[in-house]
Parts: sequence; structure tokens; C-alpha cells
Amino acid sequence: MATKSIEEQVEDLGKKQLSKIKYFTKTEMINDEIENALRTAPSKNGGSGANYPDIKTFIETKGMRKIPVMIEVKGTKGSFIKLNNQGDIDNKNKDGQPNYTNINKYAVNGAIHYANAIIDNTKSYKEVIAIGLNGYYEGTEIKTEIGVYYVSADNFSIPKEIQEYSDLTFLLPENIDSFIDKVNQLNLTPEEIEAKSKEYENDIEIKLKKLNQKMQDDLKISVGSRVELITGMIMAGLGVENKVSPLEIVDLKGESGEKSNDGYVIINKIESFLSERNLPQEKKHMIVNDLSRVFIYSDLWKPINGESKLKSVYASVKEDIMPIFTSAKHLDFTGKLFNVLNAWVDIPDSDKNDVVLTPRYVTELMARLAEVNKDSYVWDYATGSAGFLISSMKMMIKDAEERISSPSELKEKIANIKYHQLLGIEKRSDIYLLAVLNMILMGDGSSNIIHKDSLKEYKGTYEQGDLNGQEFPANVFLLNPPYSAPGKGFVFVEKALGRMKNGKAAILIQENSGSGNGLPYTKRLLENNTLLASIHMADIFCGKAGVQTAIYVFNVGIPHNEKQLVKFIDFSNDGYTRQNRKKSGQDVNLKNTDYSIERYNEIVNLVLYGKSYLKYYTEEEYIEDTITLEGNDWTFSQHKKIDTNPTEKDFRKTVADYLSWKVSTLMSEDGDSLGK
Repeated sequence: MATKSIEEQVEDLGKKQLSKIKYFTKTEMINDEIENALRTAPSKNGGSGANYPDIKTFIETKGMRKIPVMIEVKGTKGSFIKLNNQGDIDNKNKDGQPNYTNINKYAVNGAIHYANAIIDNTKSYKEVIAIGLNGYYEGTEIKTEIGVYYVSADNFSIPKEIQEYSDLTFLLPENIDSFIDKVNQLNLTPEEIEAKSKEYENDIEIKLKKLNQKMQDDLKISVGSRVELITGMIMAGLGVENKVSPLEIVDLKGESGEKSNDGYVIINKIESFLSERNLPQEKKHMIVNDLSRVFIYSDLWKPINGESKLKSVYASVKEDIMPIFTSAKHLDFTGKLFNVLNAWVDIPDSDKNDVVLTPRYVTELMARLAEVNKDSYVWDYATGSAGFLISSMKMMIKDAEERISSPSELKEKIANIKYHQLLGIEKRSDIYLLAVLNMILMGDGSSNIIHKDSLKEYKGTYEQGDLNGQEFPANVFLLNPPYSAPGKGFVFVEKALGRMKNGKAAILIQENSGSGNGLPYTKRLLENNTLLASIHMADIFCGKAGVQTAIYVFNVGIPHNEKQLVKFIDFSNDGYTRQNRKKSGQDVNLKNTDYSIERYNEIVNLVLYGKSYLKYYTEEEYIEDTITLEGNDWTFSQHKKIDTNPTEKDFRKTVADYLSWKVSTLMSEDGDSLGK
């Protein structure tokens, strides 16, 4: 016989504890914006019905923060909370979709569902207190359980437990200051941030592959249109707060008029979006002209049974892609976008190694190897989707936040970082669009993304904004060049480092460029730059590019001395296990199976500080050795020490192998004799 719920009694207890403050019951409206958000989000059962928290209220702080509080009440033993194996709130299935069974059944899980609904569907409220309250009889007394969690968009909506409480009186006015102090002390650990980043990346990869299948099988949209199509739709769907409303699905009405068809509606929204981002006119016109090819000058806007193909694609973008972009702007999502769309783009086999974008965990490693900080000026001569600039921007802003205490000075510094301290050049127009979008998502650092051939057209200066025409004072160079270029791409390195006075460079490149294939550039580079490290990489482009890569790290502006010890590191075991299952997401194709985070940290420490940081790697995998000035002896394998003296272990193995062979031969001969 099922235990009878005492939910109403538990709810009454909670309301009595909150009697000094204004609260709202299940059927009362707290305000229009929150109620609309609760109606917009899927219900606790996953359907289209509204969400009804049992108790709602607000916290108002001295700093004028108004934080919604959502309380979900249950009344049976075992209905308090459901955690997964990692101890996190278990509100998602293995495929990343909401676990509505847990959301509906457990008090804490339901409260966090309401919090996410508010954060995802309102503009005013990006932090929520979620409280699960459960009660049941223990003898003749009601025993209560309370879970109090802080959910914030700034923390990627990861629920953080604030403290254990025995009742709800911490919400009363006399206790609010102490409670808010505890909330303000909540920070995500680096491990939580990394786990959430990978969850977002996996989610976007799955959604993009699903959208690709739809465009290919159902809509028959050509591969050459898809990058521009998705990029433009994301711009149209972002909008600009208080100026340009995001494009809604209902705005695409399937009309056939020259100025009212769906393609024109989208282009008009894109143009308004770009205008409010203060892009230079020539850049805005170029982007609009490129995007008009798919939105205006194709037949994708033409209605079929009242609906255009553009509307069908935008519905998927709006519902599946936009929430991820707006939730995690700090990630190189357009790099992820392009690597997924790479399969959709017609690329000759000879160029396939040139258009694979660098994974985020590698761009972050290289920025750390180059010691990027708040005062760095970072450029990239083949910027792709701007992944290196995104990773650098994150590090620069983090360093500024840690070292600048004045809020006004910090704000000014972050603006300078975004507008003046990052510069990227990209030749391909489709990838250039992704770079511009990426930097816009990061807070409009797009003014120094330049659409040119960095070897032939670019002169080393700013090309827009208040510093137009002035020399860009680069002191960090990060690059993953086209490997088909002269010197396997080292021609780009020579060009950039020739314009730098000092600083550091980290280059991800085909490894054999350092064993002679990068000549004459590698030899000439040593005349003014010092090779610090050579890192033999794992198969980071598994299934996407068929080359062995290395990272070469340089001190810029200091001629290489033959006595200089160079650090050679075998990083082939970087802790990740990789697969190339095209229909699987990153959680399947990239798994941390052997301390990958720790191994990447160790590589940084080894390059910057030396062999005393060896832990996961052995002295056979870390070598310090000199190089010649010929530019052809930079690879790890050329410096690996091979011991030709036999050991006792070698002798024992040889004897064992011989005896095994001899016994096998004798037995075979005996068998033949018996057979005869």
C-alpha cells in the first residue's frame, strides 16, 4: 500500500515559516515575466502545460538585486532529491535531454527545473534560489528535509548547494544579509567549469549533426550553403538588447514578395544586428553580401505548401542551437560549428588538412604556453573561427580580474582587450564569417578580424577603429597554419615573427616541418628567434586530418644560441581516448581516460619551468638537448636516446624466445614422426 502524501501539511509548515514576508502560492502570479517563463518552458512532465511552483517569493538585497525564490514541496519519504553517480542533481538523461521522471518526482529536482525555466526564458532574472522541501511522518512527528541551491546563468546554470538548513527562516529579512554573503561565496571549481564546457560542446555537436541530417535528407539543401545559412540565422536570432528583437519563428510567414519573403526578413534582421554592433561599414556590407547569396539569391525562401525551407531550418536553429550559444558565450562554438559542418563543405582532398580547426583544449594549451596575460597583444595569421583569440581573450580577462581591483579600471581594461589587443586574419570568406560571429558572441571583439590574405595583402597594422593604420604591437603569436603552404605553413610564422620585436609564439604544425620539410623558413627563423620547446602531439585531429602534428614554442626577437637547451616532449599520451564515430557526440569521440587535465597542466609546467614537474611523464618522454642552426632537427624522435647496450631483461627474453621456438620445433618433428 502506497504511503499517503502529506504534501499539503508540509506546504503549510513552510508558509508559516515565511509569514513575515510576501510570498505567492501555486495559483498566484508573482509577475508577468516570470509567469510567462514558467508557461514557456516544458512542464515537469515534459509536456506543454505550465509550471506551478508551490511557493514563490523574492529576495531583495541591499545592492538592489531582486532574486526569485522557487520552492517545490513533496510529502512522502524518498521524494526529496535525486543525485547521479557524480553527486550532481540528476535532471538529465545520458543523451543530455531532461529527465522528467526525476524532475516530477523529487522536490529539489523540480525546484531546479523551475529555476532553469526562469533563467532561460527571462531577460531580467539570471539568478534564482531553488528550494526543495519534503516531509513525512516519523512516528507522530513530521520530519522535514530542505535543499537550498543557487542557480545562475554566470555559473552555466550548475546548481550549487548553499548550506544545509532545518527550516525556511533564512529567507526572512533579518537573515538575508548573511544568506546573500554565503551565495556570493559560491564559485565553480575549474573541474566543474571544464565539465560544463564539454557538456555544452557535446550538446551543440549532437544538435548540429541532427540539423545536418535534416538539411541533407529532408530539405535537400546544398552543402555549399550551409555554413552561411547557420551563421546568418544565429546572427538574426541573437538580436541586440533594447534595440533589435531576436528573429522569431512566427516572423517567417512564407510570403513571396520581393521585400517580404523569408529570406529578405532574415537579411533585414542580420543587417540591423550588424549595424548595432558598430562594425565598419565595409565589413558589414561584405558580410551582408556574402549572406545574401543563400538568403536572397537562392530558392530557399520560396514557400512550399506555405512554408519555406528557411523557416524549417530556422525553427531547429531557434529551438536547439540558440539556447546553447546564449548560455556559453565563452566557448569557441563556431569552431565546433565549422568542424561539424566541415563534412558538409566540398573540400578537395589536397586541402583537407588546411580547414580543420584546432580543438579548444589545444588552443587553451597554446595560449598558456605563450604565457598570455592581460597585457598581451595576440595575433593569428590564419585565424579560422578565431579559436586562439577566444582562448586568449578568456585568459587575458581572467588575469585582469585577478590583478585589477578598481571596477572602473577593470571595465576599461576589458574593453581595451576586446577592441585593441586581439587581431586575426582569415582568407576564406565562409570561415571569416564564423570568426566575426565568434568575436561578436564574446562581446564584440570583431573589429580586428580581417578578411585578407595574410601573406600578400596584410601589412601588420590595425585596419578598423580608432587605431586604423597604426602598427599592431603583437607580443604573442598563435597559429595553426594551412599545411599545404610553403614550409608546411612556416611561411606564415616567418612573416608574423618578422614584424614582432619580442614576445612568444606557439605554432601547431605538421611535425615533419621541423625535420627539413619546413626549410628554408625554419633555418631563417633561428636567426632572430629561439626555439624553446618541441612537443610531439597525440592524434588531436582523429579522423579529420591525416597528419602528425607538433607544437613548436619560440622566444621572439632573440637569436637562437646553439648552447640553448631545447625541451623535447613526447605528448602522444595526452590522457584522451579518441574515436571517429560520425554520428556520435564528443562524449563518445573524446574521453578523458587517463588524467588528461593533469597531463595538459604538466606539459605547461615542463615547458615553462622544467623537469622538476615530471609526474605523469618519464625522463624518456622529456628530453633536454641542443639543436643546430640548420632548422632541420626539431622533432622529438630526432633527440630520443636509444640505448643499444643489452640488459639482463633483453638477454632473458632472447633465451625465452629461443627455447620457445626450439620446443615448438621438436614437438612438430615428433608429430611428423608419429604421423609417418
